[in-house]
Amino acid sequence: MDCSICSTMPFILRPPRNAICADCYEGARSLIKFTNKLDNDKAGVGVDKSTNTSSSVSSPNSSKGFANALKLVKEMKDMEDELNEKLAFLGSFVTSFRHQIHTDIQIKPGNNGPPIPAHRALLAARSEIFKNILDSDGCKAPPNDLITLPELTYEELDSLLEFLYTGTLPKEKVEKHVYSLSVAADKYDIKFLQKFCEHRMLGSLNSSNALDVLEISDVCSNQGLKETALNFIVRNMEDVVFSARFDVFALKNPHLTVQITRASFMDIKNRRNGV
Repeated sequence: MDCSICSTMPFILRPPRNAICADCYEGARSLIKFTNKLDNDKAGVGVDKSTNTSSSVSSPNSSKGFANALKLVKEMKDMEDELNEKLAFLGSFVTSFRHQIHTDIQIKPGNNGPPIPAHRALLAARSEIFKNILDSDGCKAPPNDLITLPELTYEELDSLLEFLYTGTLPKEKVEKHVYSLSVAADKYDIKFLQKFCEHRMLGSLNSSNALDVLEISDVCSNQGLKETALNFIVRNMEDVVFSARFDVFALKNPHLTVQITRASFMDIKNRRNGV
């Protein structure tokens, strides 16, 4: 049948009953359900788990149709435009970093690379650990203030500072430095960078890097990331265990190798028992 919404001539209507295809019908239901959920969230509608029913002081209309959905889409587009403008405005601060405008601190990497100029205020705002370091007497005394981050190379430090100024990194830098940045984020308590790195590692998790992700998650005490990596390794044991990387990993991380072995045996047991 011809759908009065998605057909090549949707302007031809057949009142009082107009044909609509299954895809448009399901799409309409899902869209209206989604917009009603957002309205309920805004109005403070809660779900009583004991009765599985919604409750609130003032419950909004349960169905407002496509007009409400279209209004929501326009509001979301306006919000996106505003956020993009705000990001561009805040991101312009990176110019001061790249051109070393009014910098007042030198950050030195741990591989004897050259120090990188930065701004005290930004470092203190991004990390409570950095704030404490910069507030210490030892950092105020020298005429040329300098602090060292010994765990980072020059490139890793440059990527860390770029993230602190912009809130993001180019894909190639993320792929190259995600593990070292994750460790730095954990050490200096930069929570946004921790989430950023975790999201990137989960999004690129595969048989060739699962051991690295497991190792980093253990170093950073990220239990959620660790469980995901461990489960992935168990599901892909043959590819992971017989890789050249596994021999080096097992020698360096015997406790994680034991955890992989135990998780694998539990998986086999559960599958045998039909769990």
